[in-house]
Amino acid sequence: MISPTLESLRLFIHVLAASVWVGGQIVLAGLVPSFRRDNPEALRTIAKAFGRVAWPAFLVAFGTGVWNLLAVDAADAGTDYLVTLALKLALVGVAAAATVIHSTGKTKLALALGGAVGLVSSLVVMWLGVLLSSSG
Repeated sequence: MISPTLESLRLFIHVLAASVWVGGQIVLAGLVPSFRRDNPEALRTIAKAFGRVAWPAFLVAFGTGVWNLLAVDAADAGTDYLVTLALKLALVGVAAAATVIHSTGKTKLALALGGAVGLVSSLVVMWLGVLLSSSG
């Protein structure tokens, strides 16, 4: 068996937290239309319950992301790595902002656009993370 390291534990926690954040959004995207049709009053309860799990997962992913950054020697990282990292960090901000807009929005546009932008940007963030981890 390969011996676990602190680095592998850090990466595992980061990926797990990101999976809860993004996976939960995907699951909700599949469930919401049915609930909206069959039990619309349950949507607020479901959204609040999801938020109690998703936002802590986001914070853990953010914290382990910072920890990951501290483990990278930026001077040795190439330009492609740094550009990819900058794009990932920008999209983390977009994902958080869009999700806040979705969570607090009162209009159909805010709910729809916030949810869609939050999910798509979160998916791209995960993909960029894979690119970064496979480059080194």
